[in-house]
Amino acid sequence: MPAKPGDFPPLEIAYVGERLAGVDEVGRGPLIGSVVAAAVILDPARPIDGLTDSKKLTARKREALDVLIREQALAFVVAEASAAEVDQLNIYHATHLAMRRAIDGLAPAAEYLLVDGNRLPGHSLPGQAVVKGDARHPAIAAASILAKVARDSQMVALDMRYPEYGFARHKGYPTKEHLEALSAHGPLEEHRRSFAPVQRQLALI
Repeated sequence: MPAKPGDFPPLEIAYVGERLAGVDEVGRGPLIGSVVAAAVILDPARPIDGLTDSKKLTARKREALDVLIREQALAFVVAEASAAEVDQLNIYHATHLAMRRAIDGLAPAAEYLLVDGNRLPGHSLPGQAVVKGDARHPAIAAASILAKVARDSQMVALDMRYPEYGFARHKGYPTKEHLEALSAHGPLEEHRRSFAPVQRQLALI
């Protein structure tokens, strides 16, 4: 059964109000492309059925929820940190940069943050980190869905340019197919040069 707004387990939150932003990211593990983050302030008057961890949803269901979230949320922003920024900053700091960009773009602005994971992204707003938060609060789940749909669409677009790499199937993660394509065809400009499998291929050039 799809999750309903009241199906999330109780979560103690040190904030009472409507401008609470859920924040999540997608793309820490892939060898290529941006890390994508989203921040979402849901509208309590317009609850959305079916929100849950984006990884538990089919692509079709994620895409349908993506449309609903964009139509019904009080505010949302999808932001990213590029592969070059990942290489410059490392994936941890680039992820937090993408999160801060998403938070800063919200209008109306958030007053409190709920961030998936065990660390806050270094923003001035108060908030709390929630481990496995995309399964524990609907606003984080909504953010996870927007970020996942956005990054997957980037990989589908990259697949159209470079079909020999299989990006539409593995979404840039270091699968056997991706590693074999990397070995056969070499790294692309969009690959993350600081990640070990890409470094190894660059050393052979």
